[in-house]
Amino acid sequence: MIKAESITKSYNGLQVLKGINLHIEKGEIVSIVGASGAGKTTLLQILGTLDKSDNGKLFINENEVNKFSSSKMANFRNKNIGFVFQFHQLLPEFSALENVSMPAWIGKQNEKEVKAKAIELLDFLKLADRLHHKPSELSGGEQQRVAVARALINNPGVILADEPSGNLDSTAAESLHDLFFDLRKHFNQTFIIVTHNEKLAARSDRKLLIRDGVVF
Repeated sequence: MIKAESITKSYNGLQVLKGINLHIEKGEIVSIVGASGAGKTTLLQILGTLDKSDNGKLFINENEVNKFSSSKMANFRNKNIGFVFQFHQLLPEFSALENVSMPAWIGKQNEKEVKAKAIELLDFLKLADRLHHKPSELSGGEQQRVAVARALINNPGVILADEPSGNLDSTAAESLHDLFFDLRKHFNQTFIIVTHNEKLAARSDRKLLIRDGVVF
């Protein structure tokens, strides 16, 4: 599913990643843990093709994606990778339904089919009565579930989550963690999650520790 070989990354002369090697199978839920500044988010951004490594190779579904052009990379990312961020990153002027639909609209999919899929996802996530609410009208947990639905709209093979429950209270965080496992059960998605939440890390199929730019 995802294979990284000898990934390195430096910023302003500081080497953040020092030869990362990892292999993640389809359907796995993998947590990446480590101290602040250890390189967790940098690694996640590279795995999600949002940033490029200085050296090394990255394979997703047997595609060596770091050889792609910028336009091909953007198209591949839109179709194959979903993202969930700590602060949701929802567009405030759009409804829940519109926010969820956005990646599919960017991919120029059929508008009627996109709307039907977005409604189906929001219903699955128990947000059927929030379709036309804007982010400011939703609780933190509801906003994060909208963000999850948005990540799922293009049926990506992998979901990358950066501290997804870091901005939620304990009850909402636990609900979100349960949701990840329900989604894996229903859609067989692969989840790679950067987290400081020890409960979520312990529930994952594997926990990877990143320290001093190396994965253990």
